[in-house]
Amino acid sequence: MHDTTGLAMPQADPPRPPRETLPTMYDLPSEFPEEPGLPDEFHDLQPQLLSRTLTLSAYQRDRWFTGSDLNLYYDVHHPLWHKRPDWFLALDVPRLYEGRDLRRSYVVWQEGQAPTVAIEFLSPRTEREDLGRFYNPQDQVAAAPAAEPNLSADATLPGKLEVYERYLRVPHYLVYSRYSQKLRYFKLVGTRYEEQPLNAKPPLVWLDDLEIGLGVWSGEFEGIPAHWLRWCDAAGQWLLTDTERAEQRAEIEQLEKDEARQRADTAQERAERLAAQLRALGIEPDQE
Repeated sequence: MHDTTGLAMPQADPPRPPRETLPTMYDLPSEFPEEPGLPDEFHDLQPQLLSRTLTLSAYQRDRWFTGSDLNLYYDVHHPLWHKRPDWFLALDVPRLYEGRDLRRSYVVWQEGQAPTVAIEFLSPRTEREDLGRFYNPQDQVAAAPAAEPNLSADATLPGKLEVYERYLRVPHYLVYSRYSQKLRYFKLVGTRYEEQPLNAKPPLVWLDDLEIGLGVWSGEFEGIPAHWLRWCDAAGQWLLTDTERAEQRAEIEQLEKDEARQRADTAQERAERLAAQLRALGIEPDQE
């Protein structure tokens, strides 16, 4: 049997599972050179911060995967249809593809799991597709340059919100604008997304099933001060990156060394005072 894309999908009797017969990440392209590049460095750094601060108490680190700007193939009947989430989280999949290899793309019918969280960073070229029916021109993030191509110009393909909602049924979909520092959260209720109210302070969004929160943190990451999306606990305490944890451990170790040195110095001072008092009484400390 052949798909309309021209890719062969041979069937046996009884049919073999899709994982054995349909295209894998090695067969599907991971890059499309005709697509424009990422709009700015934010789209590189922000996903790093999300991945490096993510901690899931109910899952071992080798049982979840985070991807950024990675082709996500979502429709087995149209193997070339894909989206590129700015950031996504998939649970109950190995960190490495088949436990041994870094992914070139994420092929849902091979992985057996759709993402649990998808996050898009709004830009002038993508906000209409990212927000779908929730798009409001009055909330436009910035004026798009006239020469920039529209990434969602092909009306025959579903937009990102429709793919996450109808094809993948991603439970948690969030969009963030670095221009306005506005976060929006869409939760899958039944078969459709419903926008959820945010809390007044971090966590702005609390994901019950993952026991983790998300907020907008004003700080410096990789030498860049900005307003960043960042994971936090239920009390609003920001979760640390691996680098920050190492720095914190080093500070604690140095503090412990300083305290030990201070205790030793204090003990030495006490011993010297006692020796002086004994000599004043005509008693040699060593003899005593």
